[in-house]
Amino acid sequence: MSLITETAELEVLCGRLAKADFITLDTEFLRDSTYWPKLCLVQVAGPDDVAAIDSLSPKLDLAPLLALFDDPKILKVLHSARQDMEIFFHLTGRLPAPIFDTQVAAMVCGFGESVGYDTLVRKMTGAHVDKSSRFTDWSRRPLAERQLNYALADVTHLRKIYRKLAGRLSKSGRAGWLEEEMSVLTSPETYRLEPENAWRRLKTRSNDRRYLAVLRALATWREEEAQQRDVPRGRVLRDEQLFDIAAHRPTSEEELARSRGVSKDMARGRLGRAILEAVGRALALPDSELPTPAPKGPAPNGAGPLIDLLKVLLKLRCDEHDVAQKLIANSADLDQIAANDKADVMALKGWRYEIFGRDALALKRGAVALSARGNKVRLVTLKEREDAD
Repeated sequence: MSLITETAELEVLCGRLAKADFITLDTEFLRDSTYWPKLCLVQVAGPDDVAAIDSLSPKLDLAPLLALFDDPKILKVLHSARQDMEIFFHLTGRLPAPIFDTQVAAMVCGFGESVGYDTLVRKMTGAHVDKSSRFTDWSRRPLAERQLNYALADVTHLRKIYRKLAGRLSKSGRAGWLEEEMSVLTSPETYRLEPENAWRRLKTRSNDRRYLAVLRALATWREEEAQQRDVPRGRVLRDEQLFDIAAHRPTSEEELARSRGVSKDMARGRLGRAILEAVGRALALPDSELPTPAPKGPAPNGAGPLIDLLKVLLKLRCDEHDVAQKLIANSADLDQIAANDKADVMALKGWRYEIFGRDALALKRGAVALSARGNKVRLVTLKEREDAD
């Protein structure tokens, strides 16, 4: 067990890791009371090394480690990598690459949807992950040996898991499937949190363009405020408050104070003035600059049975190819496919099209059908179906 707290120690470790073909990587962080994740610990392992790096130590500069992450000759192996990648992108503006996400690889290899690390460890190594330190406050020092053992387990088992999954991908010829997924995780666009786009994450059913304009202005302001103060969005205004203000569109302190969860003091203060300014900007927009509701992709009337058939086909094809359904398509994708043969969904592109998309379109056209015999379902052409009848 090794806890690195000084830059010189980190340089020695990174010098050894630089000779490896791959390293495993994980982080521990806090985000309960901040907008940006607070990096508290970085765990890395190579074939012969394992260490926890105290990113909060005043004697440590992460530069040697970040240089290692930039080395294109070294594969970085993570499990459920998105949050870890977001942390490093915010920290440096760059992303570790190339990467191998064992959670995605496990879905490609038929381990089910979003399989957890402890489950994968048990299934692939026979080991048991001690969960007792899962809710540790990783910002508190000193860290106990039990906490460090827990943290290091997140990268030690990962070495064996990576080798086994890589072997399966090589044998099955599915390495290209994973590369397609990794390109998304290593794209800066995946992690850019632009305030003007914050409203698109809000779940609203309204198609009122003026309402959406007010909601967009409020969400943009809230995102900027949360980022500047480094507090969670909900500490500024909760989503339901945004919806209520957007619906009633207050133009005065008195009207704002009648909004959900807004006190008179808040309405009269700095936040109240900022909210009213945001509402005012949205109300002043000409119709030509109002946002257009995002297409919901509703299925055409009477398409319910077709969507049900597409769900059966999806399960059939995923079972046959031993791949998680979530990786191919979700319910919204199936709705769009039912409505449009040229829907802009991943299921109609690349390897997903080969596995499912082509048959889905053929099913829509009546070129194939689903047939059941006993407890088995199979896909047949109409000619085969006619012969069977």
